[in-house]
Amino acid sequence: MRDLDELTAFIVEAKAKAYVGGGTTLPSCRQASHDIGHKRDGWSYLDSYFGGTDFAGQEVVWDTGTPIWAMNYFGRIILPDLIDGARAGAVIKAALDTMYAQQGRFLGGMRYAHEHGLYVDNSDGDTAHFRGREVIIVDGQEAYELDYRGGLIRP
Repeated sequence: MRDLDELTAFIVEAKAKAYVGGGTTLPSCRQASHDIGHKRDGWSYLDSYFGGTDFAGQEVVWDTGTPIWAMNYFGRIILPDLIDGARAGAVIKAALDTMYAQQGRFLGGMRYAHEHGLYVDNSDGDTAHFRGREVIIVDGQEAYELDYRGGLIRP
């Protein structure tokens, strides 16, 4: 495997070009999944998820065909009277675009004020092993939540 800094840079690039950047939609690799991918120089990334307002998914990175990193996540709207899927998506995309483009990273420690709510992402660990949670706060209440965890895959 290439070094951890190279992997982290590719993950940030792939995430920025996939969901956040409206990347290439791929044919479903599993029945009813939504799949978005990115490839460069032997690296491959796939974000595959199910659902919409409430959803579950997994991101995987391969280095020349070998899976080396993965992240699982589950997110949901908690208070649909305060935020809907479209507004939550707008907040998340704006916050993550800022994190990826301006800060060059993909893990927590992020607060982003948006007209539809305050995005907060906190995590523990680094690319090798991590867990975290993102929320959107509307009118002082957590209206959306997502939990994630992941890291290196070792044989």
